Amino acid sequence: METRVTDWVVERLRAAGCVFAEEEAGLLRTRAAEGADLEELVRLRAAGRPLEHVVGWAEFCGLRMAVGEGAFVPRRRTEFLVSEAVAVARPGAVVLDLCCGVGALGAAVAAAVPGAELHAADIDPVALEYARVNVAPYGGRVHEGDLYGALPAGLRGRVSLLVANAPYVPTGSLGLLPAEAREYEPRTALDGGPDGLDVQRRLAAGAPDWLAPGGHLLIETSGRQSPSTASAMTAAGLAVRAVSSEEWGATVVVGTRAVD
Repeated sequence: METRVTDWVVERLRAAGCVFAEEEAGLLRTRAAEGADLEELVRLRAAGRPLEHVVGWAEFCGLRMAVGEGAFVPRRRTEFLVSEAVAVARPGAVVLDLCCGVGALGAAVAAAVPGAELHAADIDPVALEYARVNVAPYGGRVHEGDLYGALPAGLRGRVSLLVANAPYVPTGSLGLLPAEAREYEPRTALDGGPDGLDVQRRLAAGAPDWLAPGGHLLIETSGRQSPSTASAMTAAGLAVRAVSSEEWGATVVVGTRAVD
């Protein structure tokens, strides 16, 4: 009689409700092979901690982005924003990732745009520790502060691509998020105010002063919120279009500053 060999890691993860237990077990074992304690890794994951926080990285646009406790995990749907940004980019573009979190968005754009000058900014010092690691291969510079207030004056009027995955969950809907997000990611990376658009409006209002002529502002939003996101950009004087992808389940609103 053939004896079934039980993988204790997979069994523990399945019991905890991990849908992709086999795949996750492989990632945890890879992390353990790098010197971490496998039993502790499994315990943390089974307790509900995001897999990316446990292993210390997230895959994004085919790149490994450093991430960890207390930081927002880059979402795969945001890869759609990267593709839209790269489609309008030119070599040597000045790329600014605002509300950058761990800097995955800006790093992925810079990786695909030859000679890009990359800047990333966020108000969260914990996230910026990871952002420094992620933008370093592209010569990226990190700035700490509240939106445009974090930026050096020399960037004003020079930005070719301003990309942002700003928080856009309405405050009243935060309780509907998965437990991994509610319990382990910073509220500042999720809470977009009463209608979810507080930060997006500030991004749109300030963008014309920082965009170069012909420069683009790209903001991830939801399909339901996209008309309001577009209205905020229109009010700021930008030419606006919205694009969506069923494949990625994502919506991006693009605002372009007129060429003087």
